[in-house]
Amino acid sequence: MRPGGRGDTRGQVAIPGGRFAMGDHFGEGYAADGEHPVHPVTLSPFGLDATTVTNAAFATFVKDTGYVTDAERWGSSAVFHLAFAGDRADVLTSVDGAGWWLGVRGACWRRPEGPGTSVGDRANHPVVHVSWNDAQAYAAWAGKRLPTEAEWEYAARGGLEGARFPWGDELRRGGRWPLNIWQGRFPTHNTVEDGYLTTAPVKSYRPNGYGLWQMVGNVWEWCSDWFSPRTYRRETYPHAPPADPAGPEEGESRVMRGGSYLCHESYCYRYRVAARSSNTPDSSSGNLGFRCATTVTAPTGTS
Repeated sequence: MRPGGRGDTRGQVAIPGGRFAMGDHFGEGYAADGEHPVHPVTLSPFGLDATTVTNAAFATFVKDTGYVTDAERWGSSAVFHLAFAGDRADVLTSVDGAGWWLGVRGACWRRPEGPGTSVGDRANHPVVHVSWNDAQAYAAWAGKRLPTEAEWEYAARGGLEGARFPWGDELRRGGRWPLNIWQGRFPTHNTVEDGYLTTAPVKSYRPNGYGLWQMVGNVWEWCSDWFSPRTYRRETYPHAPPADPAGPEEGESRVMRGGSYLCHESYCYRYRVAARSSNTPDSSSGNLGFRCATTVTAPTGTS
């Protein structure tokens, strides 16, 4: 069976089912993100990729299927301004209120900083410039699916109940950076103390207690759920399932989890395991990727 092919679960971690307290235990989240209230969730066992999907794995998918991503079809995607070193004529737009994002002609998963760039030396970096639609297409090809938001948070916690990060409550570990986020003054100066201005290879830091690498920082990760800031409020969704929740039945944007190399406490403190964000299903950017999940089915004849 070829790596990355349909039904291949190599590289996945078996996550035990269980009950956990989902949400922001420290009162640090943004009100508009809806990280409250903390509430009990019960999950069935599932499988989750040990890392985010890499450029190499995505290239195999594209070669096998001829798939064209949303960014390629649109002809542009969002690139962080300090990572762009191309022809200014290729900058189509900047984002109002977020001038560090440039809409760059030709930016896509193959050319993450636009024309003249390549993933040739980044085979083991996370694929970026992939929309939710693209992630869904890859997951279907691989015989997998995107994780639910609840599955993602449970897995990211790595068995630590109520912790702020996958390794505990303190950001630094022995004075060292255990994740790829922004250091310095955002968005003009990054001291690169963690070693990377943009993406890091998918196994650059220690895995969490479940053996999952870089569940926070590096790149945002798509989840299957529609996003709502009211998802956790039982008065809003009184009939939400008590186990294996899958989020609202409809919405305009999809959940993203984990934060990215651009997150900084001064403006985007979303590299905590409880943090939530969202984007429209056709959106893409240079800090947005995904990992896949699988449903665990009981063997025939068991009860």
